[in-house]
Amino acid sequence: MPTHTILEEENNQRFDKLATELLEISRSKVQKLIKSGEITLNDEKTKPHTAVQTGDLLFYPKLKVEDDKKIGEIPDLNILYEDDAILVVNKPAGLVVHQAFEGDKNMNLVDALLAYCPDVVGVGDDESRPGIVHRLDKKVSGVMVIAKVQAAFEHLKQQFKDRTVEKEYLALVYGQLSKPHDTINLHIARSKTLGRMVARPTEQDGKEAITEYDLIEQYKTAGYVRVKIHTGRTHQIRAHFKALDHPLVGDELYKKKKMKNIRRMELDRIFLHAHKLTIKLMDGEEKTFEVPLPKELQNILDELPKL
Repeated sequence: MPTHTILEEENNQRFDKLATELLEISRSKVQKLIKSGEITLNDEKTKPHTAVQTGDLLFYPKLKVEDDKKIGEIPDLNILYEDDAILVVNKPAGLVVHQAFEGDKNMNLVDALLAYCPDVVGVGDDESRPGIVHRLDKKVSGVMVIAKVQAAFEHLKQQFKDRTVEKEYLALVYGQLSKPHDTINLHIARSKTLGRMVARPTEQDGKEAITEYDLIEQYKTAGYVRVKIHTGRTHQIRAHFKALDHPLVGDELYKKKKMKNIRRMELDRIFLHAHKLTIKLMDGEEKTFEVPLPKELQNILDELPKL
């Protein structure tokens, strides 16, 4: 097994940080190896955040590092708020929250989180998603809250379970909406044939899903809406508006093949933005985090023909 003797210039570095540099793989992978005892310090199982000392002996496994190395640079975190327990960020469209599948080498939000806050490793229910309490789809932007410690994870998880978290989105949907306000109450289930979620009447199988919307402005070919979700099902907003025959602009998975008198807009993301999130902090204070519509989406609204 390869070894490395800690040099004087490496004194007091974090164990996991130094091992990451030596193995040239992701820090999350290194932290898993440290926790399992495959990477040791002075032949002992040691915590990832331990500070190494000059002369210490680091043992690490032989790996095909080129197979584990991530693609691209570690993303930057757009931090909206931070305290000792939580981190609130504005996730950009195009960034996956966590590893999508085994062997996925693309950088994700968790990689950025671990680079910024290494101590978050082990927080949560799934070691591949440290600190992640909820998520946004890859092509969706907006506010996300992340737990930095286990107590905060449990605190936030309970709020999501109790449905006391308020989530508000901004979306652009194709067509002219018949109602300026409505509540969509359709079950959500995974289709066995379509490779996506489907919305069904409440008397059919599926999980309860409730989506409320208000029309902000009606354009000739699309409606700009404010959306609140009272449940948190996978692809809930996307599936619900598809069921209303008003799919979201930019959504290739839940699109309509043909739309009468409507030209499809070219967009490399979904016109869906998590605009506002209201939660209770650890001390019980209720706090709302809000981010405006991204410029690329505002530009689309500015160019749309009005009624």
